[in-house]
Amino acid sequence: MSPSLPLPTAAATPVFGTPHDLPKPPGLTWRVQSREPVGYDVNIVRGLLDPANPVLARACGADGQQPTRCLVVVDDKVHTLYAERIRAYLDAWRVESFWKVLPGDEAAKELDSAVAVTEAMTAMGLLRRTEKVVAVGGGVVLDVAGFAASLYRRGVPYVRVPTTLLGQIDAGIGVKTGVNHGTHKNRLGTYYAPETALIDPEFLATVDPRHIVNGTAEIIKMALVKDAALFELLETTFAGAGPQSLAAGGPAATEVISRAIAGMLDELEPNLWEQVLERSVDYGHTFSPSLELRADPPLLHGEAVAVDMAICVALAHHRGLLSADDTDRALRLMHTAGLPITHPVFTTDLLEEALRDAVKHRDGFQRVPLTDGIGRVRFVNDLTREELGRAREFVRQRAAAQGVPEDAGVLAAAS
Repeated sequence: MSPSLPLPTAAATPVFGTPHDLPKPPGLTWRVQSREPVGYDVNIVRGLLDPANPVLARACGADGQQPTRCLVVVDDKVHTLYAERIRAYLDAWRVESFWKVLPGDEAAKELDSAVAVTEAMTAMGLLRRTEKVVAVGGGVVLDVAGFAASLYRRGVPYVRVPTTLLGQIDAGIGVKTGVNHGTHKNRLGTYYAPETALIDPEFLATVDPRHIVNGTAEIIKMALVKDAALFELLETTFAGAGPQSLAAGGPAATEVISRAIAGMLDELEPNLWEQVLERSVDYGHTFSPSLELRADPPLLHGEAVAVDMAICVALAHHRGLLSADDTDRALRLMHTAGLPITHPVFTTDLLEEALRDAVKHRDGFQRVPLTDGIGRVRFVNDLTREELGRAREFVRQRAAAQGVPEDAGVLAAAS
């Protein structure tokens, strides 16, 4: 008779699945919370492409000793003007560069362009964390490259080098990326911060005059809603040397650009993800997206924003928020800058349609920012079709009184 096996004791019997074995008690509902800090630098750096200047190299992770690589995404005009200098700079710092050249016009701001950038990342075998995408150009290329960087492997680091005035004071310094889709501007996009934005005012010397004027619209925007001193500085500057002086450098141009950047960042930083939908920086961006995508010949972004701002100036004036004198000053400044203030595509029907679309974007409310005196802003939610028509007619009459035809926006786009 074989001996019986000993019975297992309670101590020897493993018990699995007890609450003590799990990091949290079992259940059917979990709430996950996490925060990711965001920090990036915005620097004004002159002589960025001088090989003696280490700023861009360091942004690419280069020290001049160990080789590294990057993908340069550049618009076609900047490529023609600066490709040789950019290559020479990167070579001097032992950065092997791979290139993707994109058109810089609004028609190229589409999903296919972003996909093409991700394919360039795949072709070079971009490392996920240590190799950078360097976006060089105007707002279109910066938005497309940033969007692609946010999508590729769920996010790779990128650097912005804006070369236009609009890019340097607006599109290149925030965290938004995006492409147009269908008949909607920036319908597809992400919030994805660059590691750094490097602003060299010397690029402006080779920017087409129309694009300098285009950028002044966003500067005027910041002056109207936030900085009365900047508005007065613009009045003096534009009445004297004109908007092209911003490309020539000098103390006044430096102050204009730095005040515009500081004002924009001051508004963006507390609300990077737009949890609060009442945003003063949306001034001039309620009606302009519809105009920008429908105008023929096409308008640049700032040109469409200027026409929108003119409507908003009239709306504020009719509501008693802006005096007759300040209304004239605001419209005169836009005109002096060379911006259109009216456009035949902007019918009352289109204004009403654009407002309806803005309400969807702003979560069911108009949240339209209007100037409450120069340098301050107030949000309204009760604009009517009648007000829109009256504002449009007011601007049209003021433009005619200044000798500006209603098709001024078309003429500006065609020039």
